[in-house]
Amino acid sequence: MDLKQLEYFVRVAEMGSFTRASIALDIAQPALSRQIRLLEVELRQNLLIRNGRGVTTTEAGKLLLEHARGVLHQIERAKEELSRIRGALSGRVAVGLPPSLSKVLTVPLAREFRERLPEATLSISEGLSLTMQESLINGRLDIALLYNAPPSPEIDTLPIIEEDLFLVERLHPKSNLGPIDLRELAGLPLVIPGRPHSIRMLVEAELASLGFHPRAVLEVDGITGILDLVADGVGCAVLSMNAVTTSGKAGMLNARAIVEPRLRSRLALAVSARRPATGTQQSMLELLQSLCGRLLKP
Repeated sequence: MDLKQLEYFVRVAEMGSFTRASIALDIAQPALSRQIRLLEVELRQNLLIRNGRGVTTTEAGKLLLEHARGVLHQIERAKEELSRIRGALSGRVAVGLPPSLSKVLTVPLAREFRERLPEATLSISEGLSLTMQESLINGRLDIALLYNAPPSPEIDTLPIIEEDLFLVERLHPKSNLGPIDLRELAGLPLVIPGRPHSIRMLVEAELASLGFHPRAVLEVDGITGILDLVADGVGCAVLSMNAVTTSGKAGMLNARAIVEPRLRSRLALAVSARRPATGTQQSMLELLQSLCGRLLKP
């Protein structure tokens, strides 16, 4: 069994598409399809079901996917063990960051990664917490910082910080600088992310517990776009203070504490519960934990 074929099969199965996998692997789609077909012929099993939306794994494919991930992981660990003999860790680690933290963490994370792991490769991507959680499960990401991650047997989490969320308004001479009760949010025009963004789900859940629901005048998933609209007077937003201070628009905005009760967002480091971390991934976990402790204020 060819290891390259196993790698190709895992990538197609995880991405659910020959097209996406061919782009990620930088291989022509016909060549990729041919290699998967050769693997199926060798194993005398159909591994993938082709449909109009992409591919899904057969029962045989699911079984091979589990074993193939283990085999490829062991190969990666062997490479790392050999690299330790030379005194350096190698390999690739893929990290997912929420957009609100990417501005704060990307540059120092890349800088310290190069210093600590000069022979390793780092991939950083941005995404919503729910999307990144799915990417951890299917192997596209090794580590992610997730907001308000729901419990899952597929994911192991390490709490990092809890941060208060604020009502963010356009600043004007008569702005109220005092705190606001959570129930008062229900009467305000909110520019808020759509479902299943973690902030949207948190605001809806907390207001529902008080018998209210948010009044969303616009749904915008990007933090930059939300703050542009708030600064333009379209509505209010519910965001962390970090999102405000790193936006470049802090002088145009008024952030009010939310109380009775406080609205808190929980940030955690997350990894797959099914795949043990390699040495490179473990070093990245330690680096991220240290970096978050220094740069992110609760």
